[in-house]
Amino acid sequence: MESGAARVAERAHVAVIGPGDPSEEERAQAFKVGALLGRAGAVVVCGGLGGVMEEVCRGARSAVGAGGRAEAGGRAGAGGRTGAGGRGGEAAPDIGARSTGAPAEPVTIGILPGLDRRDANPFVDVAIPTGLGELRNGLVVRASDAVIAIGGAFGTLSEIALALKAGRRVVGLGTWELARDGVADTTVVAATDPADAVAIALDAARR
Repeated sequence: MESGAARVAERAHVAVIGPGDPSEEERAQAFKVGALLGRAGAVVVCGGLGGVMEEVCRGARSAVGAGGRAEAGGRAGAGGRTGAGGRGGEAAPDIGARSTGAPAEPVTIGILPGLDRRDANPFVDVAIPTGLGELRNGLVVRASDAVIAIGGAFGTLSEIALALKAGRRVVGLGTWELARDGVADTTVVAATDPADAVAIALDAARR
């Protein structure tokens, strides 16, 4: 019989990156991305702090019902758990895990720049303090199978570059557009909305 750790290791790990001071639209996108990843039973990896990082974790935790199962609907309240209602009406992709079976409870991982795990936002399940500052960006993408970039400034751009160098699929929602010698570079896949971003990322993660 597989251990719980082994089952988590087999799930799709999707990093969600973006600014610590997002716009309202970026916050809403991050929440919806997290909710869809959560319903699919994915492991959400992020930098563990506020802004996009907090919203994606909050969205993922909103997929957890009182019975501890990933389910549709809901907005996270205190403690990160929720019942019915709330944001996010998209159908949940059914490709969150590499193995077959019903989606498992989502897991949120925050890879922190500092040394105190208590710096993590309240919706992080596993906080990993590194003391590496922004160098922890490389750990965020290396711990993932695919990356979703939402908006972002130069920190997000650095994570995109590190992800592409590591061979990770990067999906963008209103994020940086790359070009080489004046010609558009489509290495970062532009998604039309959160549901599209999640579907592309999960498909890449299970390959």
